Amino acid sequence: MIDKRELTMDDYLAMLRRRLKVIVIPALLVPVAGFLVSYLFSPKYTSQSLVLVEQQKVAEGYVAPVVTQDLSNRITTLEQRAVSAERLRPLVENLKLAQGSGVEAKMDEIRQNISIKPMQAITLPALGGGPKHPAQAPGFNLNCTSSNPREAQAVCAGLTDIMLQENLRERAQTAQNTTDFLARQVEEDKRKLDEMDSRLADFKKHYIGQLPGDADNNMKLLMGMNSQLDANTQALNRAQQDKSYTESLLAQQISAWKSSQSNTNPQTLQKQLSDLQSQLLTLKARYTDDYPEVVKTKKDIQELEKKIDEMNSAASTPADIAAKSSVAEPPEIQQLRMQLHQYQDAILQATRNQQRLEDQIKLYQGRVALSPAVEEQYKQLTRDYETLQKVYDDDLAKKRASEKQGALELEQQGEQMRVLNPADLPDMPSFPNRLLFAAGGLGGGLALGLGLALWLELRDKSVRTEADVLAVLELPVLSQVPWVGEGGERNGRAPGAARAGSRRSVKGRKQTVEV
Repeated sequence: MIDKRELTMDDYLAMLRRRLKVIVIPALLVPVAGFLVSYLFSPKYTSQSLVLVEQQKVAEGYVAPVVTQDLSNRITTLEQRAVSAERLRPLVENLKLAQGSGVEAKMDEIRQNISIKPMQAITLPALGGGPKHPAQAPGFNLNCTSSNPREAQAVCAGLTDIMLQENLRERAQTAQNTTDFLARQVEEDKRKLDEMDSRLADFKKHYIGQLPGDADNNMKLLMGMNSQLDANTQALNRAQQDKSYTESLLAQQISAWKSSQSNTNPQTLQKQLSDLQSQLLTLKARYTDDYPEVVKTKKDIQELEKKIDEMNSAASTPADIAAKSSVAEPPEIQQLRMQLHQYQDAILQATRNQQRLEDQIKLYQGRVALSPAVEEQYKQLTRDYETLQKVYDDDLAKKRASEKQGALELEQQGEQMRVLNPADLPDMPSFPNRLLFAAGGLGGGLALGLGLALWLELRDKSVRTEADVLAVLELPVLSQVPWVGEGGERNGRAPGAARAGSRRSVKGRKQTVEV
C-alpha cells in the first residue's frame, strides 16, 4: 500500500474488493468453530426463585417496625446465613448431594454458584396525572447453578426456604431481644426513680418548712410573729406595771388595816391619814378624779377622818382592840390580792409566750437564711428526678411499642417475605450459550479477516493507479501504456510481466528525464 498519498473512499472499496475472500472465509469458519467448541464445555443449569417483601399490614403510625435495617443489607445478611456451614450442611445431606469429605467441597461449589439480584426498578404512575417516577419494588431473585437441573432446582428451593425461615426467626428474635432489653432498662430506670423518690422524700422531711415553696410563707409567718412579740411585750410591760402598782396599794391597804386593827391612838390614825393623802396626790398625778382608785382613796380618807374624829371623842378599851384583831381582812385587801395573783399569772403567761415567740422567730429566721442553699439543692434533686422520670416514661413507651411489634410478628402482620415464583426446573442450560459462542465466533472471525486484510494491504507495494504513480515518482505522467491482456498472454508474457515491463519503462522514462 502506497503510504505517500491520502487514500479516498474508492481506494478503500478497492481494497475491500481485493481482500473480500480473506475477510469472508474467517467470518464463516470461526462461528462454526465457536459453535462446535461450545460442546466441549459441560452444561450448567440455573434455577431461579422470586421472593417478594410485603410491608407490614398495620400502619407504621400505630406500630413502628422493630427492624429498620435497609432491605439490601438484610438480604445480604440472610444470604450469608443461608450459605453458612450450619445451614448448608443439613441441606446437602438431606438432598444427598455428597457424602463424607465431599460435603465441604459441595458446599463450596454451591456458594460459588448462587447469586441474588434485586428486582428491576419499575415505573409507577404518579397520582393526579403527574409525571411517572421510578420505584424499586421490594424483592429479589435467587439464582442457583448446577450441572444437574433437578439439583439446581432443589438447592434453589432449599436456600429460599432457609432465607425465609431465617428472616422470620431474625425478626422475631430482634423483637424479643428489643423487648427484653427495654424491660431491663425500664426496671433499672424504676429502681433509680425509686431511689430518687426516697432521697427527695428524706430531703423534704429534713428541710420541712424550708423548701422553695415555703419561703414566702416563712416571711409572712416571721412578720406575724414579730407583730405578736411586740404586742406580747407591751402586754407584759403593762402587766408588770399593774402588778407593781397593785403591790404598792396592797401594802398600803394592809398597813392601814393592820394599823387600824392594832393601833387605836390618834397618832397612828393620823399617820395613816397622811399616807392616804400622799397616795391620793400620787394617783391624781397619774389618773383623773373618776379613776376607781382615786375615788376609793378619797373614800378611805373620809372614813379615816371620821374614825379619827370618833376616836378623839371616845377612847377604846383593850377588849375592843382584841376583838378587832380577830376580824378578817376587808374586801378591798382581798380584791387587791386577787388582782395581784391575776397579774402574776398574766406576767407568767406573757413571759412564756415571749420566750416561745422568740424561739419561733429564731427558727424561722434560720429557715429564711438557709432558703437559698436549700432551694439550690432542691432544684438539683427535682431536676434529676424529672430527668429520670422522662427517661422512665420514654423507655416504658418504647417497651410497650416493642411488645406490640412482637405481637405483630407472632401474628405475621409485620413485614413478610413470600415466595412469588418458586424455584423452576430449567429445561435449557444457562451455560454454554451456543448462540452466544457462535456470535462471538462471528465477531472474532470478522476481526481476524479484517486484520489479515489490513496486514496484506500494508505489505502490498503495487502501483495500480495514476495517483500511485504520482505518489511514487513525485513527477507528472507523460504517457500511459494501455493494458492488453490477451496479447500479452499470446506473446507468452503474463500480466504480471507486462506490469513489470511497464514499471521498467516508467523507470527508463524517469532516467531519461533526469538526463
